[in-house]
Amino acid sequence: PGFQNLTMGYNKYLRPYFGGEPVQIAMSLDIASISSISESDMDYTATIYLRQRWTDPRLVFHGNKSFTLDARLVELLWVPDTYIVESKRSFLHDVTVGNRLIRLFSNGTILYALRITTTVACNMDLSKYPMDTQTCRLQLESWGYDENDVTFTWLRGNDSVHGIEKLRLSQYAVERYYTLVSKSQQETGSYPRLILQFELRRNVLYFILETYVPSTLLVMLSWVSFWITLDSVPARTCIGVTTVLSMTTLMIGSRSSLSKTNCFIKAIDVYLGICFSFIFGALVEYAVAHYSSSQNCTAKTPQEVKPFYLNKPVSIANILNSSLSSYKRKVSFSSIEISSDNINCSDLTMKTREKIKCVLRNKIHRLIGYFTIQNPSNVDHYSKLLFPLFFMLVNVFYWAYYLYF
Repeated sequence: PGFQNLTMGYNKYLRPYFGGEPVQIAMSLDIASISSISESDMDYTATIYLRQRWTDPRLVFHGNKSFTLDARLVELLWVPDTYIVESKRSFLHDVTVGNRLIRLFSNGTILYALRITTTVACNMDLSKYPMDTQTCRLQLESWGYDENDVTFTWLRGNDSVHGIEKLRLSQYAVERYYTLVSKSQQETGSYPRLILQFELRRNVLYFILETYVPSTLLVMLSWVSFWITLDSVPARTCIGVTTVLSMTTLMIGSRSSLSKTNCFIKAIDVYLGICFSFIFGALVEYAVAHYSSSQNCTAKTPQEVKPFYLNKPVSIANILNSSLSSYKRKVSFSSIEISSDNINCSDLTMKTREKIKCVLRNKIHRLIGYFTIQNPSNVDHYSKLLFPLFFMLVNVFYWAYYLYF
């Protein structure tokens, strides 16, 4: 038929069934690609083929054929004012001409197809990054026509969306998707809305090789110092400081990729913090053990002090002087030992305030005795067992929480 005859008296500014029932618009989608998913900007960029179908009784003609019209003729027809909700940037492809399709059927049905690239916001919860699953949406809504004028439906339900199951993304895998029909309540009315919701699970293998394995190896490297003697100060200090600096560099590198999402405490930050704590603890352990050993070397008992008269000529005067000095040392050490022992606070002659002070003093002495290291060499011996054991337990709780809860 002649297109001019069909459009004679046609008013493109009025919708079909103007003043009557709403126009039913059925939609289908093809997802050509999802080029990028940005955690820092919280959006994704997708190229889609949007197809819309509706019936306009003003364009009915005789016959059972369909005709594909030049896309520039769309300027002469009424088309829905569909837009993409939460879109930041969108454009219609125009190489070599505008990528639009108009197909007219004999019963007045119009097929209108578009090729669009859009960047859509996607609110992400990065608390479990990189073991997270993100749910993103692509929402289509009428801009000016409310539900009294236009109704939106999916052409074939979930089968109206194609291509999304074949997507191959760099960091994600599409787990599932489904379609929804909803309404958007605005101040100006209630507008029809179609929703495509899809879930993306992040591939964690890259992060295991990039971050988790190196940080774990650094923790194990810090344990090597437990097998080095306390006298090897440069060796143990070098291992401790090197592992701490390497872990710090690894933490800075992991956060630089998500510089704009520092407000989130992510799962990878928790693990790196755990590893840093164990490495720093290994360095502090050597400081404590070395300090305790030096204190024990300076504070020897009188029996361990070599009698000075062995280095001098033997005489009666020297022997008497040495006996007197040793007696004074015994008295002084015995007084120290007596003062450090628990004092009997059950004396009836003591006042209530003095009894309270006495009890507190005894408890403080007992508490200090619990934390006193008698043999510094045992610190390394216990650290060889406790550090790996606690690190394994923390890993079990960490992976169980973030993978199953």
